Amino acid sequence: MSREHTTRVESTRGVTHTGDGHIYVNLGSAAHEPRKPVFRQLPDDQLRWTRRVLVAPVNMGRARNTLEETGTVILDGAPGSGRSATARVLLREHHRPGGAFRELLPAELDELPLYDDPAFVDPGDRLLLDLSTAEAGLWHAARGGLPALRQTVRERRAHLVVVMPHEGALDPDLQHFRVEIGPPAFPMEVLRRHLRAHGVPCEQFLRNDVTVDEFLSERKPMREIADFADRIRRARETAGPREGFPEWCAAAKRARAGRHAEVADRVAGLPDASQRALMVAVSMLHGAHADVVHRAAALLLSTVGAPEEETPLLQRKDLAQRLSEISARPGPDGRVRFTELDYDSAVRAHFWDHMPDLRPHLGAWVARVVESSDPHLVPDIRDGLVARLAGEFLRTGRPDALAALAERWSAQGAGRARSEAAVQALTCGLADPAHGRDFRERIYQWCAYRRLTGEFAQVLVQVCADVLALDHPDHALIRLHHLARRERGTAHALQALCDLVAGSRRLRRRLLDRLARGDLAPTDLAIFLRVSDPEPLTDRSVTTRALVDEDGVRRSLITCWRAVLTHAVSRPEGRCVASRAEVQSWLHWAAEGAGDRGEVLLDLLVAAADRCGEDRGAAFAALYASARQAEFASPGAGAHSTETTDLLLHKIGVAQNLGPAAPSASARRGRS
Repeated sequence: MSREHTTRVESTRGVTHTGDGHIYVNLGSAAHEPRKPVFRQLPDDQLRWTRRVLVAPVNMGRARNTLEETGTVILDGAPGSGRSATARVLLREHHRPGGAFRELLPAELDELPLYDDPAFVDPGDRLLLDLSTAEAGLWHAARGGLPALRQTVRERRAHLVVVMPHEGALDPDLQHFRVEIGPPAFPMEVLRRHLRAHGVPCEQFLRNDVTVDEFLSERKPMREIADFADRIRRARETAGPREGFPEWCAAAKRARAGRHAEVADRVAGLPDASQRALMVAVSMLHGAHADVVHRAAALLLSTVGAPEEETPLLQRKDLAQRLSEISARPGPDGRVRFTELDYDSAVRAHFWDHMPDLRPHLGAWVARVVESSDPHLVPDIRDGLVARLAGEFLRTGRPDALAALAERWSAQGAGRARSEAAVQALTCGLADPAHGRDFRERIYQWCAYRRLTGEFAQVLVQVCADVLALDHPDHALIRLHHLARRERGTAHALQALCDLVAGSRRLRRRLLDRLARGDLAPTDLAIFLRVSDPEPLTDRSVTTRALVDEDGVRRSLITCWRAVLTHAVSRPEGRCVASRAEVQSWLHWAAEGAGDRGEVLLDLLVAAADRCGEDRGAAFAALYASARQAEFASPGAGAHSTETTDLLLHKIGVAQNLGPAAPSASARRGRS
C-alpha cells in the first residue's frame, strides 16, 4: 500500500498551542457521538510563536532573499544556531491563502516518492525538509531528489526550505541555494525575547542578574535558552508575592540542575503509605484542587490494596499538615503544588523508576480518577493526569505498554471519561519525538487489521481526525479510509474522512487516486459516492484549474464511476440505490452550477459507462433514465436540465456510434 507522510496546514480551525508543553485534546461530547473534527491549526500556531520569539541569526537577510528570488533555500549551520526555527519563520513570512505548511518526513522512506510527483505540491505550499540530524545515508538519498522537488516547487510557485546536516555534502548545482547561518550575536537578547513573549514585565528582566549572567557565560544552544526562559516563566507563576526576578531565576537554576537526590531522601523519610500515596497524587495532579488530590490519594491506596487507616477520623493529620510534610501546599485558589519548581516531575520519575511494581496499578488508578464526579476535576486536570502517566511510559521506552493501556481504557462499556483518556494517551504517543512514528504505525495496524471492540473504533476515529490530521493528514486519510471501510452500524469514520478531504484539494485528489487503485468493494463505492461531490471538483476559486481538469483526477473518477455503474446495473436491487441519486446530483450541478465545466462532468459519466464491458448498454440506459428523472427534481427552472439531458443523450449516441458528432441545437444553447 502506498503511503506518503507529510505535515500540512490547510485550515484555520482546531487545537491551539503557543509554546512548549503537552497538547491536550478533549472529545467535547460523548465518545459514541460523532462531532465535526478539528483540523491542522497547531502547526500554524507554532509558526506564529516561533516568529514571535526568534532573534534573527547571522545571514538571516541572505536566506530571506534567496528564498524570495528562487523559491528555495538550503540552510546550513552549527547545531544550536537556530536552523530549524529560522526555517519555520522564513516559511511563515510567505503565508498566503490557498497555500499550506507541510513538513516532509524523509526519515520514513515512503516519503521520498513525493519528490517525483508534482500532484503532491499545490500552488502556494510552504514545504519544510528538516534534515539537520540526518545520517549520511539518509542525506545522500534525500538530496538526490532535491532538483526534481525544487523544480516542482518553482513551477507551482511554492516555497521550499531545506535544513541540511552541518557540513554535509551538497551537489555543485545546489550550492547557489545554500546559506550558512550563525547564532545571534547577543544570547541575552534571545532570553529577553522569550521572556517578553511569556509576559514577564520588561522592568524585571532588563536588570542585571547574577544567575542569568552565569547561565549565559558559556554559549548555549537556542533550545536551552528557550527552556531556561520557560522555567523562569513557571517560577514566576508559582512564586510568593515578595519574590521577584532574582528569585525566579534562582528557582529556574535549581530546577535545571535536577532534584532526584532530594526527592529520594524525602521519600526515604516517609515510610507511611498514605503520605507516599499523597506524594504520587500531587505529582500526577499538580495544580489540581485539594479535594481532587485528597480523593485521588485515597483511590491510589485502594487500588494497590493498602489496608484502611484505623486511626479515628478526628485524630488523623489534616490535609494541610500532610501536604507540608511532602513540600506541597494549596494556593489561594485551593490548587495544590509542590513548593519547588519541577519537583513534581522528579517525584514521578522516582516512583516510576524505583517502584516498578507500582506501574501496573497506575493505569487502573488513573482510569478511576478520570471517572470521578468531583466538580473540580475539570478537563484540563484530567488531560494533565493522563499526559503525565503517558510521559513516564514514553520516557522509559515503553510505548507498547501505553498503547495497550489506551486500548484497555476504551474496551466494551467504556464511558466518555475513559474514552477521552484513551484519546489523550494516544495523542501523547503521537506527539513524542522518539516514539511518534511507532504510534502512527501502530494506529495503522489497528485501523487496517484489528478487530475493534467497544469504544475503541470511535477513539481511533477521533485520534485520526483531531490529532493525526494536525500534522500528518495523509496518514489520517489512509487510516480513516480503513476505518470507514470496516465500520458497521455507524458512519463516524466516513464523516470524518469526508470532513478531512473537504478542506483540501490535494487530499481529495489523494483519496480519489487511492480508491481508483484499490479493489473498489461496495464499501469503497459508498465512500466514493460521498467524496465525489461535483462542486469542489469543478471549483476554480483557489486556482484557475479545477480538479476535473487534471488528467489523474479524471482517470480516477472514470474508474470509480465505472465500478459504481457496473455494480448498480448488475444487481436489480442496486438500481435504486444511492448511486442514482449521486448521478442526478452530478447532472443537476452540470446543468445549474458547473458553468463551462458542466460538459466535463457529462464526459466523465459517459466514459465510465463506455468502460462497463458487457454491462455497457445497461449503464448507458441507466444514465439516461437518471437524467430524465433529474429533470423533475431540478432545483432550477428545469430548462437547463432538459438541455443537459439532450447533451448527455448526444454523447451517449456518439459513444455508441449512433449519432452525429455535433450536438443538437438545444444542447448547444444549453452550453452557450
